[in-house]
Amino acid sequence: MNVRRLIPTTAVAGAVVLGLTALSACSTSDAADGGNGDKLKVTASFYPMQFLAERIGGEHVAVTSLTKPGVEPHDLELTPRQIGSISESDYVLYLKGIQPAVDDAILQSGVKNTVDAATLTTLENHGSEVSGHDHGGEGEEEHGHEDEHGHEEEAHEEHSEGDGHNHGEEGGADPHIWLDPVKYAEVAKGVGKSLEKADPDHATDYKKNTDALVAELGELNTAYETGLENPATKTFITTHSAFGYLAERYGLTQQGIAGIDPEAEPSPARIQEIHTIAEKEKATTVFFETLASDRTAKTLAKDTGLKTGVLDPLEGITEKSQGADYIEVMESNLAALQKALGAK
Repeated sequence: MNVRRLIPTTAVAGAVVLGLTALSACSTSDAADGGNGDKLKVTASFYPMQFLAERIGGEHVAVTSLTKPGVEPHDLELTPRQIGSISESDYVLYLKGIQPAVDDAILQSGVKNTVDAATLTTLENHGSEVSGHDHGGEGEEEHGHEDEHGHEEEAHEEHSEGDGHNHGEEGGADPHIWLDPVKYAEVAKGVGKSLEKADPDHATDYKKNTDALVAELGELNTAYETGLENPATKTFITTHSAFGYLAERYGLTQQGIAGIDPEAEPSPARIQEIHTIAEKEKATTVFFETLASDRTAKTLAKDTGLKTGVLDPLEGITEKSQGADYIEVMESNLAALQKALGAK
């Protein structure tokens, strides 16, 4: 990941003090104005976590996302007020390795009910090329599934801080688990159980909501399995190598122009390699995303005679998104893949 994005822990610690000071002066009035009543105050790091919290929490939670719509989450820098608000939360849901500034702030927050989604499923290493035949490879890392999700940081003690911040580059785990409906369902189950423990008075509703969402994700998985069963080609090209888990799940091969960092510039050698791969594998489309520049994709497509299309990594929902929520955008992604791969 770009070094300029990393905020030193000492700076975060100082910001925590500033944030708490600023918050103490207005927390009472904010609570009164918010109208949240007895709802569980939930802080989510970015959209995939927000979606889970809102769908599973339902009417019993008031969810605030640290990442505003349209903001590329990898680049997020927290304000002192945001850092202070984390400490005021009843429950925090995040995904370690996506947003270093958030990881550090949560570590400093002292919130009891803190859930790292990365501990609720298995993370793997993905490079720019990810094939559906890589299951069980050496890059797979097992993360502990603890009974209590208030201390997930312990599950990562054997990994250096840089492992998460490598963002799926060589030596680090790929955090984009939400783009695999099966893994996302595993995370949803863990989130549901942790909400039941955090707010036992509404445990029955959390379980019901979790079951409904898991069933919906199961239907989405079936739609992908069926829709991508007989493609003319299994290779798709992306500017942002976020679709490694999706490629593995459905037997496809992702060829990333750059790495998992969406702003990484591809080398001339990689560009030439993509030219060769596109011709050999009969790839038809270069995919770009809604929250990042399409310049690289359009340049490569022009040079190779390929089409361009949108494959949304679902890191945020905006007016440009091909759907109003996670499920709808994933359905749009399926349609885009079917068209690009020649799937019947």
